[in-house]
Amino acid sequence: MSVRVGEGSAWTAGTPNQVVRPGYFHGNFAAAATYDVSPDGKRFLMIRRRDDEAAATPITLVVVQNWFEELKRAVSR
Repeated sequence: MSVRVGEGSAWTAGTPNQVVRPGYFHGNFAAAATYDVSPDGKRFLMIRRRDDEAAATPITLVVVQNWFEELKRAVSR
């Protein structure tokens, strides 16, 4: 949410406005942000949840250790 704060000696606040729609990942991380702000301050980078069936399928992550050695072996053939 965002709210415009008035200028002057008395503190005033405007009407709250929704900044981010529901459905974005917010995580349970106390020390790590789950979003970032663009350098110009006008946009957010966030992870959006998928609502379709593919979201139920676990994501596969392939980690290749010693990939440079694998590359050298593949090129030398």
